[in-house]
Amino acid sequence: MSTERSTRNLALVGPNGVGKSTLLESMLFVSGALPRKGRVADGTTVADHTPEARARRMSTEPTCATFTANGTKLTVIDCPGSVEFIHDTRAILAGVDAAVVVVEPIVERMVAVAPLLHLLDEIHLPHLVYVNKMDRSEVRWRDLLTGLRTVSQRPVIPHLYAIGRGEDLVGYVDLVDETAWHFNAGAAADEMSMPEEYREREAQARQEMLEALADLDDELLEQLLDDKPIDPSTVLRDLAQGLSSDRVVPVLLGVAERDMGVRRLLRAIVEEAPSPRTTTSRLGIAAEGPPLVQVLKTYHVPHAGKLSLARVWRGPLRDGAQIDNARVSGLFEVTGAKTEPVAEVPSGAIVGLGRMDSVHTGDILGASDGDAQHLIAMTPPQPMYAFALHAKDRNDEVKLSAAFQKLSDEDPAVRLDMDPETRQTVLWGQGEMHLRVALDRLRQKYRLELETHLPRTPYRETIRKGAQAHGRHKKQTGGHGQFADVKIEIQPRPRGQGFAFANKIVGGAVPKQFIPAVEDGAREALVKGPLGFPVVDVAVTLHDGQFHSVDSSELAFKLATGQALKEGLPNCQPVLLEPILTISMSVPSDYTSKALALISGKRGQVLGYEAKADWPGWDEISANLPQAESHDLVLQLRSMTQGVGFFTWRVDHLDEVPERLIRDIAAQATSAAP
Repeated sequence: MSTERSTRNLALVGPNGVGKSTLLESMLFVSGALPRKGRVADGTTVADHTPEARARRMSTEPTCATFTANGTKLTVIDCPGSVEFIHDTRAILAGVDAAVVVVEPIVERMVAVAPLLHLLDEIHLPHLVYVNKMDRSEVRWRDLLTGLRTVSQRPVIPHLYAIGRGEDLVGYVDLVDETAWHFNAGAAADEMSMPEEYREREAQARQEMLEALADLDDELLEQLLDDKPIDPSTVLRDLAQGLSSDRVVPVLLGVAERDMGVRRLLRAIVEEAPSPRTTTSRLGIAAEGPPLVQVLKTYHVPHAGKLSLARVWRGPLRDGAQIDNARVSGLFEVTGAKTEPVAEVPSGAIVGLGRMDSVHTGDILGASDGDAQHLIAMTPPQPMYAFALHAKDRNDEVKLSAAFQKLSDEDPAVRLDMDPETRQTVLWGQGEMHLRVALDRLRQKYRLELETHLPRTPYRETIRKGAQAHGRHKKQTGGHGQFADVKIEIQPRPRGQGFAFANKIVGGAVPKQFIPAVEDGAREALVKGPLGFPVVDVAVTLHDGQFHSVDSSELAFKLATGQALKEGLPNCQPVLLEPILTISMSVPSDYTSKALALISGKRGQVLGYEAKADWPGWDEISANLPQAESHDLVLQLRSMTQGVGFFTWRVDHLDEVPERLIRDIAAQATSAAP
């Protein structure tokens, strides 16, 4: 058997709290890779080895584990379940052969897996479902299957049929060969006689499975039509082909915490999941050629340096090899926090690359013409949530930039912006937890203590009417004095037209060499208006003035212009403007009314909503929303939609702030001024 065919690369994915880390721990234990199991509650699992994960009792970044089961080398990557870390999951899915979607046996929570299933369908990644925690549910197995079918665009077919439910869970019937198995907590299942009351249910479930597979196999269809017995090898072959081609979604079950059904899941992975060679063929990657490597995740490991988790699409890859002018300084099989050095890896391996400092997440190394187009590109998601921050110790400000470079190398979804207007350093991410984890890493890895607060909204001012203004700057000193006199007209411009300056001086009242200084003085004065914010959409016209042949200067005319605007703008009926976002919000139809109420409660304007294309049972809402009201929008939306609602946004235009809010905003701007 070739090395490629005896290898499988999988991702464990699913909503938060469904037991993915526990499932990985059980996989390692039942395969003999672990002598004893850890527990998520104790922070002792392989998957939750970082301080951030242990503190939260949940995965906060992908964890890789390489082990052997049933004679096959498996690389299984446990992906975070929180939607705030979905970018990490996307990156991992770009480099695996299949995914195991872990769900809970709760029909009402099946909607939580809908975006993930849609993503898997979008990238055509084969996937099967493992229904975990079956000992905690009284829901009938067929009802759970129905719930899954409502959120999957691929045919959901039962691989097993549960015997009993809840505390009375006994075991399962394997629909491939129609054998019944009795669960034993912590041990392998024993074959048992099928309970009589389950024979009819099992027969019906198997018939449903066979009919779904018959859509992929004409020979099987003929056997069904002729009412011939179906050989288990035929069923297994069609399951493997259907899964590898991403045309069916097999469903298995168990209780990972008690090792129930985990051995059967491993067997299904080995027998039915696509091999690396099948995946490269599906993607259209040439089998022959120089090494082709895609970086899936970057880690900065204390005392060990940079480690890049990568998929070797085309190998072999040797330690010390040069690829795209970068030298591989160590090859490692990775399991949790442990790394095992290897000299060479074949095509299809997922390995750690040591100390490749110039390589970043998403990089494709060794790509020849046409190679990269077959691979899934990784682009950072749009930021959704932000903290303004500063170092508790001002001496640490210089360290922040260097530390953030390493942080963003590990997590490209975090972004640090220096806003010159609000004079704030703003950390962007996917949600509050995402940013809290980032702050924890900055503190623990780089000894940076940071304080956070809400970012300021970049308000603007404009004017409703025009006015005349006069500014005179006169100052006598021991030498030359300073003198300038300007008369200007201030007029509003249409929204979005910006600043305009016009010179209507005649007769040399203001010499030509000082005209640019008047324009510069106007621009500088409009940086802060009567309400404390930059003034936009204003026209300033210089129409008269005076000068002194000795005492006049560019500086004097700048100062005189600034004085004129300072005195004139309050007479122009200044008005406060706020940025308005255009958002496109996607929610399950059951939550549409709540989402509409959320938008309205934040001073938003709903522009309309309609069924979301290619998302059965989902709606898409278009709306305008003040940026000042958007800070916690993503948190509230996720809270009311079981974490599945999402939206995209862009700054669209400026609009007037309601009168009742202007005083408070102006007061806050004054108090925040340095």
